[in-house]
Amino acid sequence: MLELAQASGDFIRPLFGSPGLAVETKADQTPVTLADRGAEELMRALIAKKFPGHGIIGEEFGRDRADAEWVWMLDPVDGTKSFISGVPLWGTLIALLHRGEPVLGCIHQPVLRQLMVGDGTVTTLNGRAVRCRAVARLEEATLLTSDPLNPAKHQDGAAYAQLVQRAKLVRTWGDCYGYLLLAGGWADVMLDPIMNPWDIAALVPVVRGAGGVITDWQGRDPVHGSSTVAASAGLHAQVIAALNP
Repeated sequence: MLELAQASGDFIRPLFGSPGLAVETKADQTPVTLADRGAEELMRALIAKKFPGHGIIGEEFGRDRADAEWVWMLDPVDGTKSFISGVPLWGTLIALLHRGEPVLGCIHQPVLRQLMVGDGTVTTLNGRAVRCRAVARLEEATLLTSDPLNPAKHQDGAAYAQLVQRAKLVRTWGDCYGYLLLAGGWADVMLDPIMNPWDIAALVPVVRGAGGVITDWQGRDPVHGSSTVAASAGLHAQVIAALNP
């Protein structure tokens, strides 16, 4: 996983902020660049060489042996809209699944040189163990989300609006970087009302390894879900209750 993060980061880093970088729009109306496609191709080649029996699921190039015992799940640039806008709040997500369950995950921000790795028990940032901070009340919490318009589109928007009124600070330091901030102890709640499998898998062992709780929007297992709510252990139940009155 460390080799994949290093290699993909070295590929992506020079492309960030490049004025000549072409941006295409995919069928789902999301942007994609050479950074996304090239980094995923590179990681797929490295995995195939070292672990030819492993499966791979990636955002850009789909599924290969997805029913294998060990499967890698890749999101080469999580936060492409930030990436193409010159905002460094994006990262590379790499997860390793065993029989469908993520057992290892990383969030890599190669421009800021931040590599967070979690195994569900321990999470480190550049080799140093990190933990979610202890905040007991929503009124003391920093709450993050990727897009403030999405809760109303995909979940109970009125409940979300009431939740953010209770938080101390609300910001859109989102995509995978918000989960890095949560696990690193700089934020207290990070939520996304709509997600893809490659957005979620790496986050699960990272958040849990930092002592946090991560579920879907309704408080269920996030691995097979399509949304995420991650928070410190003392806050998570309060957030789920507020989002689902």
